[in-house]
Amino acid sequence: MSNLYGDFNQKIDYVFKIVLIGDSAVGKSQLLARFARNEFNLDSKATIGVEFQTKTLVIDHKTVKAQIWDTAGQERYRAVTSAYYRGAVGAMLVYDITKRQSFDHVAKWLEELRGHADKNIVIMLVGNKSDLGTLRAVPTEDAKEFAQRENLVFMETSALEATNVETAFLTVLTEIYRIISKKALLPNDEPESGGGSSLLKGTNIVVPGQEPVPVRRSFNCCTSS
Repeated sequence: MSNLYGDFNQKIDYVFKIVLIGDSAVGKSQLLARFARNEFNLDSKATIGVEFQTKTLVIDHKTVKAQIWDTAGQERYRAVTSAYYRGAVGAMLVYDITKRQSFDHVAKWLEELRGHADKNIVIMLVGNKSDLGTLRAVPTEDAKEFAQRENLVFMETSALEATNVETAFLTVLTEIYRIISKKALLPNDEPESGGGSSLLKGTNIVVPGQEPVPVRRSFNCCTSS
């Protein structure tokens, strides 16, 4: 990981857009703050409309800017945020493990995402607030089964304790790389099925020191330490 975050004076080679979606108060803004700035604000207020943060990473000797959009979870902002799905190559669908309703709404969010985003977008289901295990209302197995059924990557996180937050974002980027590297092997004159993919406009993303291997579609969730 020593080469992951580099010189911010370098020119930006590539930009990748990731969207955070899910109900209000599940911790999307806190996940973003933890990843982008390693911060956690106990007095965080609900996001209004759409906000975004960026984090610059040096990956495979290229400077990559992860542009992460934090979408408001309230229903009244749904029409505003839907436009921001366009151009996203990754999405993190977040629910609160202590609020069953936030998990029950995941299917609706996923349907909306797939209706607006590129068909090859990488989607991770994120069960946040794993530090509140004693208040758990969503069994890990329920989330795993949903993720497997919908072909999603899955992980549980704690923005408060910084558990799995960086791993979750890097896993999404690695999965994007896996898709791009496979597409890059196609002959230039070979048409893609279903039209072009925005993923092809990006760069190869690989965690330094690792071979680009496929990310398994389900994860054994780590408990908070």
